[in-house]
Amino acid sequence: MPLNIRSVNPEDVQIIYTFICDLEETTFDYERFKQLYLQNIAEENHIYLVAEENSKVIGYLSCHGQNLLHHLGMVFEIQEMFVDAGQRGKGIGRKLVSELENRLRDRECCGVEVSSNATRTATHEFYVSCGFKKSHFKFTKAY
Repeated sequence: MPLNIRSVNPEDVQIIYTFICDLEETTFDYERFKQLYLQNIAEENHIYLVAEENSKVIGYLSCHGQNLLHHLGMVFEIQEMFVDAGQRGKGIGRKLVSELENRLRDRECCGVEVSSNATRTATHEFYVSCGFKKSHFKFTKAY
């Protein structure tokens, strides 16, 4: 069965919770996660996609948009992307990014950005291969 990319729905929360816990190598509070998930997928300027094969979700991408003064318009940023470990290297991430770009063409936006953990060098190469340019440094401070 071919790969299907679709918008998420509320019923996807459990698998996406699993993906995000794997991505961040931690276990988040499920009830808080679910609350934020349902809130986020309802936002007009958020795009949440899953990749599924044989009705099984095997990949996920989230992207949030906001109007930025220094761009004079809407800029979207990929927040999370995850492909099941057993499914990597099959072009699923590329298809998720491609579908995101197709959806962004229908909106008035200036572009799409992504930040990635400094240790994920293979992920950096993936984004460059998708046409992203390394142009910024990101600094963080946790509270």
